[in-house]
Amino acid sequence: MDSVKAIEALGSLAQNTRLDVFKLLVRHEPAGMPAGEIAKRLDVPPNTMSSHLSILSRADLVTSKRQSRLIIYRANLATMNALMAFMLENCCSGEDCAPIANQLERLCQ
Repeated sequence: MDSVKAIEALGSLAQNTRLDVFKLLVRHEPAGMPAGEIAKRLDVPPNTMSSHLSILSRADLVTSKRQSRLIIYRANLATMNALMAFMLENCCSGEDCAPIANQLERLCQ
């Protein structure tokens, strides 16, 4: 991931509702959720949710797929992993990053 894409991804997450949407979608992997259900769970008007999902989509943090009359949104875990790798690329100045790696491993189980 390059700096421009990282800034776009981080910028899209730098808002409470969008961060909540992304976290909700991560919890509902791999099935994803319909846009209306996301809006209902987070108590956000559907038109506002549409804007938030659009911003997250442009940052490639969520994907969407039409299923019949619904649009199902999913967290793009590949982009999330690339962003995390970008952020940790120079961690610990070349020293042992075991504490960070152990915490990430625990969270990803």
